[in-house]
Amino acid sequence: MKPFTLIPVLCLALATIAYAGDGHDHGDAPAAANSSGPKRLPDGGVFLPKPAQRQIGVRTLPVIDAALPRSFELSGKVVMDPNAGGKVQALIAGRLEPGPRGFPSLGQRVKKGEVLAWVVPSTDTLGRSSQAAQVAELRAAKGLAEKRLSRLKELADTIPRKEIEAAESEIDSLNGRIAALGAGLSNRDALAAPVSGVVAMSNAVAGQVVEAREAVFEVVDPHRLRVEALAYDTAQTLDVVSGSLAVGDVRVPLAFVGAARSLREQALPLMFRGEGNALANLAVGQPVKVYALTKSTVQGYRVPAAALVKNPANQTIVWVKAAPERFEPRTVMVEPLDGANVAVTAGLKAGDRVVVRAATLLNQVR
Repeated sequence: MKPFTLIPVLCLALATIAYAGDGHDHGDAPAAANSSGPKRLPDGGVFLPKPAQRQIGVRTLPVIDAALPRSFELSGKVVMDPNAGGKVQALIAGRLEPGPRGFPSLGQRVKKGEVLAWVVPSTDTLGRSSQAAQVAELRAAKGLAEKRLSRLKELADTIPRKEIEAAESEIDSLNGRIAALGAGLSNRDALAAPVSGVVAMSNAVAGQVVEAREAVFEVVDPHRLRVEALAYDTAQTLDVVSGSLAVGDVRVPLAFVGAARSLREQALPLMFRGEGNALANLAVGQPVKVYALTKSTVQGYRVPAAALVKNPANQTIVWVKAAPERFEPRTVMVEPLDGANVAVTAGLKAGDRVVVRAATLLNQVR
């Protein structure tokens, strides 16, 4: 082969060789991991640096072994106190008319005895005509009785006194009958507030026709509400001493009023009373969960219910602070306590610092 024929081949081979410049190396080495960030450890624990703890708001609380009151959970609802609330019902059928201040609106404060609305009696045409005819007849009889009484008074010296008295009594009787029939034609039935409080229910509309015994308004005192719970195991109710319910993260203590002695839907009603303004933010009929506290106790650790989370195996766990930046999960057994807290009966030991805030965020670290 001639030397001149090798030159194009060498040039083609050199052209296929390319070198990357400085700063353009695309090697296959993996990116370095951030070893100082939150991460799940091989043993199931979590490494969480102090800045991350402050960012998500991690808070811990040491637990103490104690004898806690045993409790059980019941389904209940908010009811009105019979001495501080009531219904306003129509006694007669008729048409509604507004009271002196108009129809009350929901949430409006009213005073005991205040007229909320009027009910104008509704009668058929034949009935009203019959009543009007009776009134006319009685007025005619009254006129004759008055003329007779005047004649008897002129002859007072010659007739017995008892005849004059009988005539006067007849006139009084006719006046009473006329007034009674006239009231039936024109009088209105006043719907007054039974207690002082706020209007919790209103079905009043201008011109509305109501039937007798129909509930038109409901007035309650929001500071004197009660909670009724149903217990299907009557044996549990024998040693109930108090109760509580949780409104959000707030525990509301309840005083035990008493238990019924007759079943309702195969359950025994229990009545609880809130102290002070504890139930003022609840509505009548609102369903709630009631935790009835009994005299018996259970040995365990009081832990906020917000500290409980689930692991991938769907077990109930809490996170315990094992080191300043290390947390480990603990599988626990719990019993209900008061709604806001639970009693941990197994899985913890005295002095453990349990994560009571941001436990859900900590459980999501991977």
